[in-house]
Amino acid sequence: MKVNFTIIASYPAPLRLLIFLLFLLFLWIPVALPFYLLLNSNKNLTTIVTMTLLYLEFIGLLFLWHKQLYAKENWWQTYGLYFTRKNAIELLNGLGIGLLLIFSLFILEVSLGWVNLLNSSENLTRIVFEGLLSSLGIAMAEELFFRGWLLEELKRDYSTINSALFNGIIYATLHFLKPIEEIIRTFPQFPALFLLGLTLALAKSVNSDKLGICIGLHGGLIWGYYIFDVGELLNYTGKVSPLITGIDNNTMAGVIGLFFLGILSFWFWKKYRSTNLYL
Repeated sequence: MKVNFTIIASYPAPLRLLIFLLFLLFLWIPVALPFYLLLNSNKNLTTIVTMTLLYLEFIGLLFLWHKQLYAKENWWQTYGLYFTRKNAIELLNGLGIGLLLIFSLFILEVSLGWVNLLNSSENLTRIVFEGLLSSLGIAMAEELFFRGWLLEELKRDYSTINSALFNGIIYATLHFLKPIEEIIRTFPQFPALFLLGLTLALAKSVNSDKLGICIGLHGGLIWGYYIFDVGELLNYTGKVSPLITGIDNNTMAGVIGLFFLGILSFWFWKKYRSTNLYL
C-alpha cells in the first residue's frame, strides 16, 4: 500500500505527530521483540539494545518523513542540528550554564545546612568524564526528538510561544509514564520537567533555532547531577522536607530545584521577549 505523504503534510500537527509515532512503532516492534525474548534475563542489556534500535529507526524515519512530506533533504538543519563552530560554542555555553546552575544549587543547600559535602570519591575523575559522555549522549538524543523534530512540527501549526508550551507539557508527560502510585509520590517533579521543556524551547528560539544551546544546557544539568549523585558527594541532613530538597534526592523534584529552573526560565523568557518575537 502506497502512503500519500502529501495528504499527511496537510493534516493538523497532533495527527501528524500520531502518524509519525505509529510509523516508528510499526518499524520498531518487529525488530525489538526478538531481543526482548532472547535477552529477557538481562533487563539492562535489553533496554540498551532496544532503545538504541528505536533511536536509530527514528533517525532513519526522519530522512523519509522530511523528504516525502516537506520535499527537503537536510532534515538536521530544519531541526537545528548545525555542525558549525557557532553551534559548538553555543553547546559549550549551555554546558557551562547547566553545570553552574547545579553547582550553585548544591552550594546553597550546603550553606543552609540541608546537605553535607562529603570527601571526594577516589574515582571522581572517571565519574566526571563518564558523566560528561553520558550526559551529552542523553541530551543529544532527547533534544533532537523534543526540541528538534517535535518542536518544529508544532511550530508549523502554532505560534512559537504556544509551541514551546505544548512542547513542555508533552516533554513532562512522556517522562511521567509510570504507575499511578509513583506519579502521585513524585508529582513535584512534573512542574520542573514542564519548566525545563519550556525553557529549552525558549533557549532554542533565542539562539537562531539551533540545537547547540539546548544540547549543552540539558547536558550540563545532567552532568552536574551525575557528578554529585554517582560520586556520592552529598549527604542529606533531613533538616527540611524532601519536598524542598527533592523527592528521592532528585534536585528537580523539589522546591529548590524548581526555584533555580524558574530563574533560568525567566532569563531565557526575557531574552525571548527582547527579540520582539512575541506579541
